[in-house]
Amino acid sequence: MAWTEWGKVAELEFGDIIYEKKYHIELEGGVARITINRPEKLNAFTAHTQDEMFKAFYDASHDPVIGVVVLTGTGDKAFCTGGDIEWEAWGLREQFYWRYPPNRLVMTCRKPVIAAVKGWCIGGGNHLAYTCDFTIAADNARFGQNGPRVASPADGFIIPYLTRVVGAKKAREMWMLCRRYNAQQALEMGLVNAVVPLDKLDEEVDKWCEEILSLSPGCIEILKATFDSELNEMVSLGVHSTNLYPNWFESEECREGVQAFQEKRKPHFWKIRKAEAKNKQG
Repeated sequence: MAWTEWGKVAELEFGDIIYEKKYHIELEGGVARITINRPEKLNAFTAHTQDEMFKAFYDASHDPVIGVVVLTGTGDKAFCTGGDIEWEAWGLREQFYWRYPPNRLVMTCRKPVIAAVKGWCIGGGNHLAYTCDFTIAADNARFGQNGPRVASPADGFIIPYLTRVVGAKKAREMWMLCRRYNAQQALEMGLVNAVVPLDKLDEEVDKWCEEILSLSPGCIEILKATFDSELNEMVSLGVHSTNLYPNWFESEECREGVQAFQEKRKPHFWKIRKAEAKNKQG
């Protein structure tokens, strides 16, 4: 057997994530795995989840024997479905105004990050996956954005960066139309690196990890930092949502998106717009 068994990192005990490491017996380098462990919420995250992820990424980044980080979700139904809708009522305010976005955790990690995607990979989960250095998908994976469907604005580098991954037209299609894409479609557009049967996903991820560990770890770190330097430049692009809609989270349109999602109905965005226009006209 080329690998040791996965073992939890004893000194870092978490609630929303599972943090493990294993080592390649011949190559002697290791892999860290961060698993979002909120299956009852389809692995949607909160600020607490991200705080735990930060500590795990920081540990993996500074462990000299770890050469790769794998990011995944518990169960076969979902990799991650973005922000927990109940948390987003106030949580997105924190994200927009003072907290770090989850994608920055991937970018600041010195080690290459592989997203291992099973099931739904939606919203914040989708752009978390495509920000990773590599994305390997099971054949049951489904990708897409959700912001305009639920009136949850997205902003910053995560949007223009997708044009580098899939091209400008496809990026606008994904973000502005909220379409869903299966694993094969994701492969064809360049959103993922490989697609394998669900029961072969872990095996495929191991192969990619082994290939990375067989190479110079210092060179890999330098290459990742060089690729990520473009993202760091994009981070300075600024946030447009707070300029266009400084009080978005208090708007009727925002409330309608969340309420419609919770009630499992289509939102009435234009009804609200018309009512607001009529009120302005007096």
